[in-house]
Amino acid sequence: MTSPIGSFVVDIRTGRVGRLMGEVGPRLLLRPVGGGREWECEPPQVRPATAAERISATTAYVNARSRGELP
Repeated sequence: MTSPIGSFVVDIRTGRVGRLMGEVGPRLLLRPVGGGREWECEPPQVRPATAAERISATTAYVNARSRGELP
């Protein structure tokens, strides 16, 4: 694993930005920005998120929450 636990990463299969929560066997465990259901992916399919990607994902979460789309 190249990124530290808690860092923002991109699942290159889906383009989703998430926080790296740890490892489950040979796979990585990612959680969406703002929380939610975790998902697993293979380590070669993850790269560190850029600052712009991290800000964009966080902004999308905050906007959705302010519109009442999220709890």
